[in-house]
Amino acid sequence: MKKRWTLLLSLLLLPCLAGGEEAFLLPSKQIYDRYGAPIRGFLSKNNTYYLPVSLNEVSPWLIAAAVAAEDKRFFTHAGVDIRAVLRAAWQNTKEGEIVSGASTITQQLARAVEPYPKTLWGKTREALSALKIERKMTKEEILEEYFNLLELGNLTQGVEAASRFYFNTQAADLSLSQAAFLAGLAKSPTYYNPLKHFARALKRRDWVLKKMLDNGFIDEEMYALAVSEKLELCSAARPFDAPHFTQLLQPLLPQESKDIFSTLDRDLQLYAEQVVKNYIVRLTEQNVTNGAVVVLENATGAVLAYVGSADFYNTQNSGQVDGARAFRQPGSALKPFVYGLALERGNLTPASLLADEDTFFEGGFRPRNYDENYHGLVSVRRALACSYNIPAVKAAELSGTSNLLALLRRAGFESLNKAADFYGLGLSLGNGEVRLLDLTNAYASLARGGVYKPVLFAANPIIRAPGREARLFTPQTAYLLTDILADNNARAPAFGLNSPLFLPFPFAAKTGTSKDYKDNFAVGYTARWTVGVWVGNFNATSMQKVSGITGAGPILHDLAVYLQEKYPAEPFPVPDGIVRAPTCLDSGLLAGENCPHTQEGVFDAAHLPGVCPGKHKVVLQTLKITSPADKDIFKIDPSVPLASQAVKWQAVCAADKCTWTLDGHIQAGSACQNWWPLEVGKHTLSVSCHGETDSLTFEVLP
Repeated sequence: MKKRWTLLLSLLLLPCLAGGEEAFLLPSKQIYDRYGAPIRGFLSKNNTYYLPVSLNEVSPWLIAAAVAAEDKRFFTHAGVDIRAVLRAAWQNTKEGEIVSGASTITQQLARAVEPYPKTLWGKTREALSALKIERKMTKEEILEEYFNLLELGNLTQGVEAASRFYFNTQAADLSLSQAAFLAGLAKSPTYYNPLKHFARALKRRDWVLKKMLDNGFIDEEMYALAVSEKLELCSAARPFDAPHFTQLLQPLLPQESKDIFSTLDRDLQLYAEQVVKNYIVRLTEQNVTNGAVVVLENATGAVLAYVGSADFYNTQNSGQVDGARAFRQPGSALKPFVYGLALERGNLTPASLLADEDTFFEGGFRPRNYDENYHGLVSVRRALACSYNIPAVKAAELSGTSNLLALLRRAGFESLNKAADFYGLGLSLGNGEVRLLDLTNAYASLARGGVYKPVLFAANPIIRAPGREARLFTPQTAYLLTDILADNNARAPAFGLNSPLFLPFPFAAKTGTSKDYKDNFAVGYTARWTVGVWVGNFNATSMQKVSGITGAGPILHDLAVYLQEKYPAEPFPVPDGIVRAPTCLDSGLLAGENCPHTQEGVFDAAHLPGVCPGKHKVVLQTLKITSPADKDIFKIDPSVPLASQAVKWQAVCAADKCTWTLDGHIQAGSACQNWWPLEVGKHTLSVSCHGETDSLTFEVLP
């Protein structure tokens, strides 16, 4: 009696009850690469994969199957099926337990919107909500909401997500057998979980098909064909590619977007991840545990590949830390911007001579070169290409630290947020912390003729990093820097002719190594794309003398070869205003009639040097081998013909007449500069002139 009064009271209060409101759930977000390959999906607020669709995107077979299995009088009742309620009550009373339910599709929708307790009052409220839903929505709208909110197991919510997960197809393309299979899961996604209880789910499918036959939705022939169809789970992958990139992207995604087409190239991404992992394994014995890579498309600033660590799942080495956005000291990698500022302001030209000698700067700053040697008067071209430290500091001194800092901030280095006095001239050698992502994009600015663009992460919808497009350098200055960084002969005295930076196509590159070998970088670019590489340890321990050329350099080399094949780049375009002219090597000026040592130089027509008068002062210097450096190690590259692999012998000699001895054997000729073909082994090299001698050792590995 009490239960009957409760039901009567509930019906009387129907107009006053709030009932279930239409659900609003943001869709799961699926990130794709630029070619439409899935990269990663994010769960909805309900922690489900949720992909809403309209009713016309649902297979008619699924609609028929759901109605037959769950609510055969759906199109005629007002939200509650009284006949089904009476039938269920009779069966449950007869059996003494609950053996049958009577929830309509509308009631199931009400329960999906707002779950109710499994009590008489809860069921009553559920029924009242269903009645209200029926007053507010058409049958078609109810079905659409039902199919979108239905949970079908394994974190799938809605028939679209379930169709893709179980059959790798869209809900619109489900076959009769597949539709019956999914409709059968609605009763209990856990009990009928196809991944654990496929036989149960298949038996439930057959039951649904029989219901469809009994209710006239299909005929005997269709039933027989559907029952005999062999179903195989062909689950759509739930990829977890580019984890650091997708984590970066997730908070930037618009709420209303469910499909995001990023700028990433998945094949390139997977290749880059493998290259990083392989090289880090090789460097393990030298205390190297991690690396990161960023690849950008120059024209748009789009991210083509983004590797945050060597292994995202390696907790011992903090694999989930994002090395592309970690703050690290870039070492010499900032030097192109130091020289670029001096070139832009007309303080220097590529041929200008700077004294590479022991120098004390303001505040007692006394930089040393990486090779612990001094190289006398060197041109800007050679100083930058060989990454000598002292000339770079002198170039920064000409422009001023505050001007250099302002340039770097315009180039996207927001992490350099201290005052200029905090960094001092050491800023030119990378004593400030930057991110690999920002460093790579700054080099991409050089590749696109001196124009900075914020990084582009997604093309549809468009998602960019904060910032505005800005010009850093004139096209002429950017080209001069590119020409120097692509000059393999200019960097040969420091790195050899066959370093990882040398490639068989136009390629500008620079390395950087921080103090105590805690970080090293290698950045390179063509006219089409730019690659940045970092190698180091997230725990800030030092590597064992792993520099940019030996750590990050080989990774850069392999990625550049792959990229040039997939995205071939043309030679660097030469802007108007670039002049090539003979240059006096003794003065750094345009060559005059009486200049004995000349070489073609490249200049900005707006900042041409004067003509050398031909009065050269010969500076006597102690005999010294300047190339190779003592204890240098060279390695033969099996991919390059042996005949083209050589090391440069060079000595500073006032008489310009040298006698070379290798491993006790006097070499032919008297030139102070020549090229020696590589031979495997440990070697002793000495040079003599007018009673003076200098010697060193070096090694060539197979």
